[in-house]
Amino acid sequence: MPKSLHQRAVEHLGSRIVDGSIPAGEVIVAAELESELSVSRSVIREAVRVLASAGLVVSTKRVGIRVLPPADWNPFDPLVIRWRLAGDGQGAQLRSLTELRVAVEPMAAELAAEHAPAEFCGELLNLAAQMRHAGRSGDLASFLELDIRFHAMVLAASGNEMFANLANPIAETLRGRTELGLMPEHPHEEALAWHQGVADAISAHEPHRARESMELIMRRTNEEICGVWAHKPRLFPQPRA
Repeated sequence: MPKSLHQRAVEHLGSRIVDGSIPAGEVIVAAELESELSVSRSVIREAVRVLASAGLVVSTKRVGIRVLPPADWNPFDPLVIRWRLAGDGQGAQLRSLTELRVAVEPMAAELAAEHAPAEFCGELLNLAAQMRHAGRSGDLASFLELDIRFHAMVLAASGNEMFANLANPIAETLRGRTELGLMPEHPHEEALAWHQGVADAISAHEPHRARESMELIMRRTNEEICGVWAHKPRLFPQPRA
C-alpha cells in the first residue's frame, strides 16, 4: 500500500485521539473511515494495527474500533509522544520524559564507564567532538542528530537493554523540543564540555566522573524547560494488577 496513505490514516486518527477530539469509549466504524479518508480497507486495517500497538484503540469483531483511555496508552511510544507534544499534553509529556532522563541517564553513564566495549568508547569520543564542532558553527540540524545519537550510544553502552530501549522516546522528545523552539539557539559551551566529559570519563572507565558529567547535562536540561510544565497537573494512573 502507498506509505503516504497509511501515514495519513495513522496521523488522522492518532492525533485526534490524543488531543481528545475522539474521546475514550467512542466506537469508530472502519467503513466510515474508508469513506472519510478515501482509502482502502487494507489501509485502515494497517493504521488500526499501529494505533492498537500504541494502546490507543482496540478492534472488536462486529463492533468496531473502540478508543481507549489515556491510562491504556503506551507512554513510551514515539507516536504518542509526538502527538502529546503537539497538543495540550505538551507540558506533562516534557516533564515525564525529562524526569525519566534525569533518573536514568546518569546511571547509564556510570554503567557505561564500567562496562562499555572499546568501540562504544571510540564512537562516543567521536560524537562529542562532532557535537562541539556543529554547536560552535551553528549547525543546529546536525547538532540535534548528533545529540540524539550521543545519548542513544550512552544508553546502549550501559549494557542494560531496558535503558537502550529508551533511545527512541528520548529522540522524539529532543526533536519535539527543537520543533517547539524549546532548545537554545546555540548550544552552551558548558553543555558541550559536559558531553565531552561524559565521553572522556566513559573511555577512561571513570564511573563517578561519567555520572557527574551526565547529571550536569540533565540538570541544565531540566532548568531550561521546567517552566513549560510549571502549572500542569501530574498524572496518577492506577497501578495495574
